[in-house]
Amino acid sequence: MSHSRRTFLNNLVNLAAVTTITPAALAGRTVAPLTSLASLIPTAKVGAPSIKALAFDAFPIFDPRPVAALAETLFGVKGQELSNLWRLRQFEYQWLRALSGTYQDFWSVTNDALTFAANTLQVDLTEDYRRQLMDSYLHLKVWPDVLPALQSLKQKGLKLAFLSNMTEKMLKANIKINNLDDLFDEVLSTGQVHNYKPSPKAYQLAVDKLRLHPSEIGFVAFAGWDACGAKTFGYPTYWINRQGQIAEELGSTPDWTGRSLTELVSHLA
Repeated sequence: MSHSRRTFLNNLVNLAAVTTITPAALAGRTVAPLTSLASLIPTAKVGAPSIKALAFDAFPIFDPRPVAALAETLFGVKGQELSNLWRLRQFEYQWLRALSGTYQDFWSVTNDALTFAANTLQVDLTEDYRRQLMDSYLHLKVWPDVLPALQSLKQKGLKLAFLSNMTEKMLKANIKINNLDDLFDEVLSTGQVHNYKPSPKAYQLAVDKLRLHPSEIGFVAFAGWDACGAKTFGYPTYWINRQGQIAEELGSTPDWTGRSLTELVSHLA
C-alpha cells in the first residue's frame, strides 16, 4: 500500500473515531451537535476578494492643489478660472487624442491644454509662466496621510504600483522628491500602451505587469470617472474621494468610498 493511500485511510479511521457515537456515550450525557465539528475547519469570508496588490492613480498619492494655487499667484483673479479650464481640457485632450488615433503623452496634452486655457481667457502666458506651471507637475508633494498608509499596506505584504495617465518621467520625478522609491514595486504609465484610462487597454497594463488576475488587484482612484472605469474593467475599486466629489453616472460604482488612505488601510485590515 502506498504511503499516501495509508495516510488517507488513517485519516478516515481517526475521523470515524471522533464522530462515532455509542449508546454508552449517550447515557446521561449531552451530545454536542455535529455542526460543532465545522468550527474546526478554517473558513474564508464569503465574497471577500483576495487582494494581493494595489494599483494607485497618481493623485490619491500626490496633492495637485499647489498647481492651482500657483495659477492664482501668477494670474490673480483669473487664476482659478484658468486652472479649472486647463484641467478640463487636459482630460478632454487625452481622450480626444486616444479616440482619434493621434496619441500624445500626458505632458504634451497638459501643455496644449494650458495654451488653450490661456488663449481662451486672453491672459499673458509668458514662457516663464508656462515653465513654472508645467514644472509644478514635477514637484508635487504627497498628501499628509500617504507615507504611514503606504508603509502599513507594505507591511501587509501587498504589492504597490502606480497606474496613472501621467508620464513615467512625471511619476518618477514625484516619487524621487517624496522618497517613495522603496514603497512601489511598479511604476506604470498608460503611455506605455499609448492610451489613457478609462480605456480597458490602459487598465490591462497592471494585470500584465503584476501577473495577477484583475480580482486580485485593488485599484485606488482619485477621480470618480476613474473609479467607474476601473470597476467596469474588473478591479475591486476603492475611491479616495478627497475633494467630496459627486459620484459619476457611468453605470458602475466603486466597491468602497472614503476620504483618505488612512480609512482605506482600516477598511483592508
